[in-house]
Amino acid sequence: MSTLAVQTDAMATGVEFTADDLHVRLADGRVVSVPLMWFPALRDANETQRANFRLIGGGVGIHWPDLDEDISVEGLLAI
Repeated sequence: MSTLAVQTDAMATGVEFTADDLHVRLADGRVVSVPLMWFPALRDANETQRANFRLIGGGVGIHWPDLDEDISVEGLLAI
């Protein structure tokens, strides 16, 4: 039986939103997409609040100061 190993050294380089999804671009070219409904604070935020993010830890996570919301890349890849 084979297993999928989660790469823990992946780093975020950018964030984009659609009406229903959060897309996180990684330094290695991958894009991780998850439903906004998984993150109610982001789902309910306005465009200005969503656009006000910063990459933390060199890209290991994303922080939205207006929303007090943090998401780790490792957590997204583990989903």
